[in-house]
Amino acid sequence: MARQSPLMTLAFAARQKLDLPVTSKAELLPEYLLQQERVVGAMLDAEKLTLLAPGSFRYNVTSFKVFQLEVNPVVSIGVVNSDRKIRMHATDSELDGLGLVDDFELTLDATLEATSTGLEGEALLGVTVSQPPLLKLIPQKVLESTGQSILSGILLGIKTRVSKQLIADFTKWCDEE
Repeated sequence: MARQSPLMTLAFAARQKLDLPVTSKAELLPEYLLQQERVVGAMLDAEKLTLLAPGSFRYNVTSFKVFQLEVNPVVSIGVVNSDRKIRMHATDSELDGLGLVDDFELTLDATLEATSTGLEGEALLGVTVSQPPLLKLIPQKVLESTGQSILSGILLGIKTRVSKQLIADFTKWCDEE
C-alpha cells in the first residue's frame, strides 16, 4: 500500500504602509474614523461588504486566478476604534475555488490613524494553506512567490482605494456635517 505524502503548507504575506496628507479639515479625521461602516466601505469595495453587527463585517475579496484556478476568499472582519485609530482584523475566513481546502487561514491586521497632518496606516495580509492537490506539480517556492505577489497586489489596490475613495468620502462627510 503506497503512503500518501503529507500536504505541503504554503505561507505568504505582504505588508503595505500608508502616509496620506489631508490638507483640509484634518482636525475632523478622528471623528470621521468613528464612522466604522462608512470608513470600511470607503476602504474596501462597499458592494462586496456586508455589515453583520456593529464592528463586524463580511467581505467577499475580489476573486483572482492562481494557475488557471478561480479563487474566491471570504473574510469576516472585526473593526475596533481606539484613540484616533481604526483597526481591522480578520476574525474568520473561507476559501472557495481551490477544491477541498480545510486549513485555509487568512491573517489581516490593518490600522489607520488620524494625525495632525492626515492619515497614517499599515496593513499586513497573510495566508497559510495546504498546497491544493490541483497544484501539486508546481514547486512550493513558485506557489509562495505567486501568492506573495497576489497579496501585495491586493494591498496595493486597497492603498490606492484609500488614497482616492477614503479622502473623497471624508470630504463628502465633512460637507454633510
